[in-house]
Amino acid sequence: MTTNRANGLLLHITSLPSRYGIGDFGPEAYRFADTLGRSGQKFWQVLPLHPFTLRENPYSPYNGLSAFAGNTMLISPDLLYREGLLTKTETRDCPAFSESRVEYPKVVAYKTKLLNIAYERFKSHRKNGDYERFCSENAGWFDDFTLYVALREHFWPRLWRDWPVELRERWERPIKAIKERLHDSVNREKFLQYIFFEQWFALKEYCNQSGIKIIGDIPVYVDYESADLWANPEIFQLNRYRNPEFVAGVPPYYFSKTGQLWGNPVYNWKALRKTGYFWWIERLRHNLTMFDCVRLDHFRGFFHFWRVPAGDKTAKNGKWMKGPAGDFFDAVFKRFPKSAIIAEDLGQITPDVKSYVEKSGLRGMRVIQFGFGGKSETNPHFPANIIKNSVCYTGTHDNNTIVGWFTKDTSKEQKTRLWDFLGHKPQKTELHWELVRLAMSSDADLVIIPVQDILGLGTEGRMNLPGTNTGNWQWRLQKSELTPQIAKKLAALTSLFGRT
Repeated sequence: MTTNRANGLLLHITSLPSRYGIGDFGPEAYRFADTLGRSGQKFWQVLPLHPFTLRENPYSPYNGLSAFAGNTMLISPDLLYREGLLTKTETRDCPAFSESRVEYPKVVAYKTKLLNIAYERFKSHRKNGDYERFCSENAGWFDDFTLYVALREHFWPRLWRDWPVELRERWERPIKAIKERLHDSVNREKFLQYIFFEQWFALKEYCNQSGIKIIGDIPVYVDYESADLWANPEIFQLNRYRNPEFVAGVPPYYFSKTGQLWGNPVYNWKALRKTGYFWWIERLRHNLTMFDCVRLDHFRGFFHFWRVPAGDKTAKNGKWMKGPAGDFFDAVFKRFPKSAIIAEDLGQITPDVKSYVEKSGLRGMRVIQFGFGGKSETNPHFPANIIKNSVCYTGTHDNNTIVGWFTKDTSKEQKTRLWDFLGHKPQKTELHWELVRLAMSSDADLVIIPVQDILGLGTEGRMNLPGTNTGNWQWRLQKSELTPQIAKKLAALTSLFGRT
């Protein structure tokens, strides 16, 4: 990723307008790309595109069924119609969905029905060399994942650890037999993954040809209920019954006396090191095919991670453990350029992590919302302290919106410090633009603004509230909100601060 003072917007695919209840890779995604181009934006950042789980933290893009597969709910029915896989009548027969929130259970039920129809039509009427090539080229993760999905559906609601031992431990003959038995379910998932990536890469190519690069997001951990654990148990800290011995989280801190218990199994870094970090290298390779660059979530976790005994109800009794640190990144940077990775170095970052990010030349993150607490002279997020080699955000997907932050989350001292820095007390209707200006006027090479902050939305536009499992990941952009006037103002600011 190379930048010469550039801007971009953060908008997850699920948040795009669509009459099918959830954003997808269809016409509205292309219209959004056009808006990015007209407003001088060079980057589009999205959240992880993994298929979501339905149990712990349901529908979160950070708790996926696979570190490689795509979320088939993002497939566009309109594009399936164009390919002859759905009829006009089938796409018109659509329930009334909320335009402002994703109603996940309703969406999943409806789109699953449509995707099944498309698969039956594909199976009956279409032979495709590209499909066969896709299956072959992605076999390293593809075969395990598609069988896992078929088995998961077959044994639902049992977790994979509760499947018959010969399937849980992947004995060769039973696996071969069940694959033949579930042949149609496996092939359906193969078809859906093929369509997902076909539509995604077409959208990415359109963006790239328009001068727009896409930033992806890689969660540091994977979910227990994922194909990755079933297929690669040796690289996680599991016991003989394939249950986690330890899970991930963060220790107690100012906002939580018991810390955060994420619940993801932690890696067996010794086992990974013996393979040359093969699974992680392949994961990065796959993502850097999908995206032009990636944000590596919870960067600190590669240096030291909070390990909590499985079964604990809070993260309080955890312990810091050493991660692979520079040894891992030496292996990574032999294969991939440092410019392709953004280090999510937020939160309680230790001196060794700060030093590594600085000396390695990696881009770290700065967040304007974090800039007005503590001592201005030592706060790296204070606008005057933001360094050139960084990516500056007004807020991330885990933050409140700018308007929500200012009205609900800031102290009087923070407000006063913001007004002092600005040199005036802005009107409430202009507050979000003032902070967008702060980000754009900073020294940061790259600035990424959540669309909600461009629109000046309040708390109703928040994407995620960490530590909660309901009401998240649902916000949707409505067609009427991102107006030509807003795009024009964004373009003017982008030009003013030399980011075109």
